[in-house]
Amino acid sequence: MRAKRLLPGLLVLALILLGLEAAVNAGLIRRALLPPPSVVGLALWDLLASGEVVQPLLTTLRLVFAGFAIGSLLGIAIGLAMGWYPPVFRLLEPLVELLRPIPKAALVPPLMLFLGIGETMKITSVSLAVFFPVLVNTLQGVRGVDRVMLDAARTHRWGAQYTLWHLVLPSALPFILAGMRISLGLAMVLAVLSEMLTGQGGLGFLILDMQRSFLIRQMYAWLVILAVMGLALNALFLLAERRMLHWQHTLEP
Repeated sequence: MRAKRLLPGLLVLALILLGLEAAVNAGLIRRALLPPPSVVGLALWDLLASGEVVQPLLTTLRLVFAGFAIGSLLGIAIGLAMGWYPPVFRLLEPLVELLRPIPKAALVPPLMLFLGIGETMKITSVSLAVFFPVLVNTLQGVRGVDRVMLDAARTHRWGAQYTLWHLVLPSALPFILAGMRISLGLAMVLAVLSEMLTGQGGLGFLILDMQRSFLIRQMYAWLVILAVMGLALNALFLLAERRMLHWQHTLEP
C-alpha cells in the first residue's frame, strides 16, 4: 500500500532526472554548470565506495542532533510554562516576539563574535533555529486544550502539576511534534550554513569547498548526500511520530 502511495512521486522524480539528462546532452544546459545526473551518479558512487562520506556525514549529524535536542527541550519547557502560567507568558512574550521574527541565519555572525567558530557556536545557532517553532507550537497546543477536559480535571480535583503532565502535555503533543518536524529542516539549514561560514568540517564545508575548487560533479554529489540525509531524518521522525500518536492513525486505510 505504501509503495503505491510513493509511486507517483518517484515517477515525477525519474522524469525530472531524465529531462535534465536530455537537456544537458542536447546543450540546452551548460555541462560545466550542471553535469547530467548520470555523471553526478558516478561521482556519488565513487564517494560512497571510497568511504569519504562517513566522517563529514557524522560531523553534520552530530551537530544537527545536538542542536535539535537542546532547542526542542527548551522550546517545550518554556512553551509549557508560558501556556500554563499566565505570569510567565506576560513576562516572556515581549522578548519572544522581539526575537522570533529575526532570521536565525542572521544571528550566526554575532554568535561567531561571541562564541568563536567552534562547536559551541554551531550548536547554539542550530538550537536557536529549532527553539522558536517548537515554543510557538507548544504554546498553541497548551492553549488549545479542550476546556471541557480541563473542567473535568478540576471536578476530579486534579492538581495543577498533575493536570499539566497527564492532560495538557498529551493533548498538546500533536502540536509539539508538528513544530519539531518543521524545526528539523531548520536545524539542517543552520548546521550546513554554520559549517560553510566557519570552514570547518561537515557537509556544508565540503559543498562550499567543492564549489570553490570547481569540482562541480563532486559538489552535486555532496548535495545529493545532504538531500538523502534530510529525507532519512524526516522518515525517521515520521516513524517516531506515528508511534507516539498511534491513536490518530488507527482509522487510516
